[in-house]
Amino acid sequence: MSVGLLLTGFLPSHANPGDDIIPLEGWRYLTAWTFVPLPLVMLVLTVVVYLYGVHVLRKRGDKWPVLRTVYFCVLGVGTLAIALFSFLGTYDTVLFWSHMIQHMLLNMIAPVFLVAGAPMTLALRTLPKAPRKWLLTVLHSLPAKIALFPPLTTFLMIASPFALYLTGWYNLTLNSDFAHDTLHIYMVVVGCLFFFPLLGVDPVPIKIPYPIRILLFFLTMPFHAFLGVTIMGSTRLIAEDWYVAFGRSWGLTPLEDQTWAGGLMWATGDITMFFAMFTIFLQWIQDSKREAKRVDRALDRQDALAAKRAAMAAAGAVGYDAVRDRATASTDPRSTDTARSDTGSTDTDMLGDEELQ
Repeated sequence: MSVGLLLTGFLPSHANPGDDIIPLEGWRYLTAWTFVPLPLVMLVLTVVVYLYGVHVLRKRGDKWPVLRTVYFCVLGVGTLAIALFSFLGTYDTVLFWSHMIQHMLLNMIAPVFLVAGAPMTLALRTLPKAPRKWLLTVLHSLPAKIALFPPLTTFLMIASPFALYLTGWYNLTLNSDFAHDTLHIYMVVVGCLFFFPLLGVDPVPIKIPYPIRILLFFLTMPFHAFLGVTIMGSTRLIAEDWYVAFGRSWGLTPLEDQTWAGGLMWATGDITMFFAMFTIFLQWIQDSKREAKRVDRALDRQDALAAKRAAMAAAGAVGYDAVRDRATASTDPRSTDTARSDTGSTDTDMLGDEELQ
């Protein structure tokens, strides 16, 4: 198989030790793109479907945040494209550090942006009634609850790299194109399942309190750091036979390559988790403010209702007292006699004065 065709993207395969590898130097970092047809078509279709959903919303007069579209289409799918088609994908079986960057992009960085784009919310707002009902049923089904159960997804996020690099799994992915591509899909899926309930942008079957979310992020950080440091300090090469068989005279030596890969895993994992935790913390503050405003509005409504009732009660009491006084005045005999007596005395006095004059 000609690696010239491979590295220019005409064959959907991966570099093998028997291929004539073009050195990764200079402009090659920018020009070594390998556009594999099937993944490329899938990514383009994903963007088209998302943008069509946004178009449907705007056509009927609804709004959709531009930032969410940027998160999903540009930063999310764009990160996947860079990981799969740039020099990272072209040399991911040649250089361990290239594979490691690709690993972190697929497993940790792209999923954050894909989840932040809220694709499920967009689907629920644009789908017809029957498909929307079906999607809600799936999201609240038992399999979805299991797949999105945060302790399980956290375990997969922690255990998968250890299983990949400390067992024969990674060797299998290097020797099999099918296993290699399946690993890419697995990384993206596990990353999305991990971040989906923790970032909480879309509706989830299980609502996780913010302190638990931050705790789960904290749990993943030391494990990624530990594995990264372990790979950095190891004197035994991972997939040694594979990488030595290339016989490269350019770039890092196989041991230096592995050291860089371990350092990239350590740094990238910690930085990603830190920013994810920071995002969760900001969401926590914003939700707290919204909840406080909601409580204030509820209290204001209660106070206004209580004041209205008190005013109505006071008005009713005044009206009742006035009616009662009028009724008492019209029925009390003593009040009539007094009025008559007063009137008679006044008339008598006036007649007496006239007679005297």
